[in-house]
Amino acid sequence: MNAPSTEDLKKIRNELTRMMMAYRFGLNEVSTKINILRDEFNYVHEYNPIEHVSSRLKSPESILEKAKRRGVGPSIASLREQVRDIAGIRITCSFVPDIYTVYEMLAGQQDVTVVEVRDYIKNPKPNGYQSLHVLVEVPVFLSDRVEPVLVEIQIRTIAMDFWASLEHKIYYKYGRSVPDNLLAELKEAADTASALDAKMLRLHHEVRRHEEAHPVPARAESLELATALRLVESFMLGAATES
Repeated sequence: MNAPSTEDLKKIRNELTRMMMAYRFGLNEVSTKINILRDEFNYVHEYNPIEHVSSRLKSPESILEKAKRRGVGPSIASLREQVRDIAGIRITCSFVPDIYTVYEMLAGQQDVTVVEVRDYIKNPKPNGYQSLHVLVEVPVFLSDRVEPVLVEIQIRTIAMDFWASLEHKIYYKYGRSVPDNLLAELKEAADTASALDAKMLRLHHEVRRHEEAHPVPARAESLELATALRLVESFMLGAATES
């Protein structure tokens, strides 16, 4: 088989660059949607289900390495079809129900198409791993076309995220050949994290019931609200004067 020519290599490099650009734009699109939801809850609602958001874009080297392990062809089309976690976002929530609330809000947006859902919370992996994996497709509007881009979203609680981070470090340390005793302890830790999530949710519900039964008396207007009201009043007076 002949080695690719200089022109072929240049073409592949340009296609890979454009692919990575599209995935970065898709990642930005979904990140913006999540940040808008988080900001809306901060300003409008009393409770925000989103604790933390992080994102990552696989490097071209990592993509090609994964493709090679899977026996994926070298074409850009094959890479996009077979490597589906090039762009990824992780959302951490306080409680398990928050995970499904966030998922429903994202899935309900008109330009978000849910491609796949893997629920490792209702069906944990054998090692104890829990998380909700959602693969979505969003349109990226480029100068000459609209390109659909896949973004993987992982939604989990803080306890689940802490466990997953520890598990990743252990597997990396042992080159995926983790001793049986550590695997057993990891599974036990996963069960403990799940129990902690359940306990914290019960405490959360108890606090909410207490707040509903014993509402805090309304206080005088806060400085922020008073300032906002003064600004509105000033605006309305100015408009009336101009008219």
